[in-house]
Amino acid sequence: MNRLAVNRRTRVKICGLTSVEDAMRAVNAGADAIGLVFYLPSPRNVTLEQATEIATSIPAFVTKTALFVNPSVADVQAVLQKTTVNLLQFHGDESPEFCEQFQCDYIKAIRMQEGIDLERIAQQYQRASGLLLDAYKAGIPGGTGERFDWNRVPKNLNKPIILAGGLTPENIEQAIKQTEPWAVDVSGGVEQSKGIKSAEKMEQFMQRVMSRVE
Repeated sequence: MNRLAVNRRTRVKICGLTSVEDAMRAVNAGADAIGLVFYLPSPRNVTLEQATEIATSIPAFVTKTALFVNPSVADVQAVLQKTTVNLLQFHGDESPEFCEQFQCDYIKAIRMQEGIDLERIAQQYQRASGLLLDAYKAGIPGGTGERFDWNRVPKNLNKPIILAGGLTPENIEQAIKQTEPWAVDVSGGVEQSKGIKSAEKMEQFMQRVMSRVE
């Protein structure tokens, strides 16, 4: 699939939101999706109560994403039952069978360690709505704030690519130019502190993404 032929505007997910105020700032800046983290070790983790309040505040046509790392079935079901999220993001070692059992659209995060075969992974996760490519750091499932070598992003993978890892307002234009992703996913790069977003950085990030639109 030639991604240039179908993607004239790069979509954006702002992840790791922990308050209604930050979520609305992200939406008002132009984000296409927001991300809620359900992973207790993360400083961006939210409770079901927080997630419900945030998700309920989000207006139509903005995707609400729930991020998990090796969750139990009960964990995922509880989020689906009690919140209005409409996309799942799996950031651990979840199998295709695990991801597909919830009857909900999902994306699969792939940490870009050496020797990874994205063609094979795309075949395994055929029902995924996209593959999120993130930096690899041993023992840390994501949110490292580090980037990987963008030259490793394939140009013709038969699956939408979401670029993540170390993205900031300062490097996002180069990232999009070099990798031509369907979407980008940012968290730490638009924060003033862990779990607290910067309205100014979110606006700068979105402005620089949109500057790429022809």
